[in-house]
Amino acid sequence: MNHSPNDLIMLFNDLFREVFRTTLVRGSAEPEYRPAGNTGEYAQIAFAHGYYSSALHEISHWCVAGEHRRTLLDYGYWYCPDGRTPAQQRAFEQAEVKPQAIEWLLSVAAGWRFHISVDNLSGDGASDAGKFCCSVRDQAEDYLDKGLPQRAQSFFDTLKAFYGTRDTFKAAWRDDVGRVVPLYFAKEHYEAN
Repeated sequence: MNHSPNDLIMLFNDLFREVFRTTLVRGSAEPEYRPAGNTGEYAQIAFAHGYYSSALHEISHWCVAGEHRRTLLDYGYWYCPDGRTPAQQRAFEQAEVKPQAIEWLLSVAAGWRFHISVDNLSGDGASDAGKFCCSVRDQAEDYLDKGLPQRAQSFFDTLKAFYGTRDTFKAAWRDDVGRVVPLYFAKEHYEAN
């Protein structure tokens, strides 16, 4: 399956450009959300280096940002770079659970390989990657049970239609849970047998 970021740009912009006055654009460096400035301008979600995964991640952040946050540069969040303290990492992970859960679901809908990111490679042991993976999985499962936020649901449905994954999504999701969170999958399989 061909995965071009141009397809994500086309799909996102067709779906949201006029209704939410927001466009997805290819960025050159760090990702950034730029709110609309003057009347008639569009807000922009710039994803890093033209990477497909970065586009899905930035779309996911936009999907959870409320109306007020979408009026602020980068939704008003302060980004603390790699090398966070344990307290900073806990705050980062708490803010990332919902966007990464949505990104994971969008990735599976697109037939794309998802990778959870604790984004703290040089931190001082500040991450419990297994716990974070389980939190993201639990949130994604909750979204599947109760429904995604409206904008995320619209894009999720659009991706399934575009990539032809409507009928295979559930099986692909279970397989991906086993890949991303193998201990959870093994426990679930053991308890079922």
